[in-house]
Amino acid sequence: MSSATTSTTSAAPQRARLTDPGYQAFVILRIGFTVAPILFGLDKFTNLLVDWPTYLAPWIDDIVPGSAQTAMYAVGAIEIVAGLAVALAPRFGGWLVAGWLAGIIVNLLTIPGHYDVALRDFGLLLGAVALARLAQRYHAQRPR
Repeated sequence: MSSATTSTTSAAPQRARLTDPGYQAFVILRIGFTVAPILFGLDKFTNLLVDWPTYLAPWIDDIVPGSAQTAMYAVGAIEIVAGLAVALAPRFGGWLVAGWLAGIIVNLLTIPGHYDVALRDFGLLLGAVALARLAQRYHAQRPR
């Protein structure tokens, strides 16, 4: 029989985990790759930050139904789902975001003048892969 003041878990392992630089990196990446895709996805519906349809390659605009803005609505929805996937299942969500960024990079490399953004997105892709790998590590170490 246990009393209400007795705890079966110790705070020491959790404190040790919070001081682990690898775990700190995992948490930072998880928060970043949750918040950023959701915010950018929402902005696809408002175009407050930028005129998103200008970032859609003409050849993609030619093959997707509707206008470039309509395509951006779909892109926004996918980005919101990707951010939620990172929040809920970072081992999967990290790879999902990395794959999505790879597609964005291909799109941007086919638009002259957007190579700098493609290079930035390549750096983000590397961060998403690092998140997925760290999530694998820290999921395996999760206390049961």
